[in-house]
Amino acid sequence: MKKALRAYGAVLRLVRRLPKDTRPYYAKYARENFVNYREVDGADPNALNDLFNRTYTHSLWVLNKYSVDQAAADKLKEICCS
Repeated sequence: MKKALRAYGAVLRLVRRLPKDTRPYYAKYARENFVNYREVDGADPNALNDLFNRTYTHSLWVLNKYSVDQAAADKLKEICCS
Protein backbone atom coordinates (compact mmCIF):
# COMPACT_ATOMS: atom_id res chain seq x y z
CA MET A 1 0.00 0.00 0.00
CA LYS A 2 2.82 2.41 0.85
CA LYS A 3 4.49 1.77 -2.46
CA ALA A 4 1.25 2.50 -4.32
CA LEU A 5 0.78 5.77 -2.43
CA ARG A 6 4.36 6.79 -3.16
CA ALA A 7 3.86 5.99 -6.86
CA TYR A 8 0.60 7.97 -6.93
CA GLY A 9 2.31 10.97 -5.33
CA ALA A 10 5.16 10.76 -7.83
CA VAL A 11 2.70 10.61 -10.74
CA LEU A 12 0.89 13.70 -9.43
CA ARG A 13 4.22 15.54 -9.16
CA LEU A 14 4.89 14.63 -12.80
CA VAL A 15 1.46 15.94 -13.78
CA ARG A 16 2.57 19.36 -12.49
CA ARG A 17 5.27 19.39 -15.18
CA LEU A 18 2.73 19.05 -17.98
CA PRO A 19 1.16 22.01 -19.81
CA LYS A 20 -1.32 23.79 -17.58
CA ASP A 21 -4.38 22.98 -19.70
CA THR A 22 -3.68 19.21 -19.58
CA ARG A 23 -3.06 18.89 -15.84
CA PRO A 24 -6.68 18.42 -14.68
CA TYR A 25 -7.23 15.64 -17.23
CA TYR A 26 -4.12 13.67 -16.28
CA ALA A 27 -4.61 14.21 -12.54
CA LYS A 28 -8.13 12.80 -12.83
CA TYR A 29 -6.93 9.98 -15.10
CA ALA A 30 -4.23 9.00 -12.59
CA ARG A 31 -6.67 9.04 -9.67
CA GLU A 32 -9.23 6.93 -11.54
CA ASN A 33 -6.60 4.35 -12.43
CA PHE A 34 -5.22 4.08 -8.92
CA VAL A 35 -8.76 3.77 -7.53
CA ASN A 36 -9.72 1.14 -10.13
CA TYR A 37 -6.73 -1.04 -9.29
CA ARG A 38 -6.95 -0.84 -5.50
CA GLU A 39 -8.69 -4.23 -5.51
CA VAL A 40 -5.63 -5.99 -6.93
CA ASP A 41 -4.44 -8.83 -4.72
CA GLY A 42 -1.47 -7.53 -2.75
CA ALA A 43 -0.26 -11.07 -2.20
CA ASP A 44 0.39 -11.53 -5.94
CA PRO A 45 3.77 -9.90 -6.59
CA ASN A 46 3.50 -10.41 -10.36
CA ALA A 47 0.24 -8.45 -10.59
CA LEU A 48 1.65 -5.60 -8.52
CA ASN A 49 4.91 -5.50 -10.48
CA ASP A 50 2.97 -5.40 -13.75
CA LEU A 51 0.87 -2.49 -12.49
CA PHE A 52 3.89 -0.54 -11.28
CA ASN A 53 5.73 -1.15 -14.56
CA ARG A 54 2.67 0.04 -16.50
CA THR A 55 2.50 3.12 -14.27
CA TYR A 56 6.10 4.00 -15.09
CA THR A 57 5.83 3.18 -18.81
CA HIS A 58 2.63 5.16 -19.28
CA SER A 59 4.09 8.11 -17.38
CA LEU A 60 7.08 8.13 -19.72
CA TRP A 61 4.76 8.06 -22.72
CA VAL A 62 2.84 11.10 -21.45
CA LEU A 63 6.06 12.98 -20.66
CA ASN A 64 7.35 12.28 -24.17
CA LYS A 65 4.05 13.37 -25.69
CA TYR A 66 4.47 16.82 -24.13
CA SER A 67 8.28 16.96 -24.56
CA VAL A 68 9.01 16.88 -20.84
CA ASP A 69 12.45 15.56 -19.89
CA GLN A 70 12.26 11.88 -18.96
CA ALA A 71 14.70 12.46 -16.12
CA ALA A 72 11.74 13.97 -14.25
CA ALA A 73 10.46 10.41 -13.83
CA ASP A 74 13.59 9.08 -12.12
CA LYS A 75 11.94 9.05 -8.70
CA LEU A 76 8.94 7.18 -10.11
CA LYS A 77 11.33 4.69 -11.66
CA GLU A 78 12.95 4.11 -8.27
CA ILE A 79 9.54 3.44 -6.74
CA CYS A 80 8.06 1.31 -9.51
CA CYS A 81 11.03 -0.66 -10.76
CA SER A 82 12.72 -1.59 -7.49
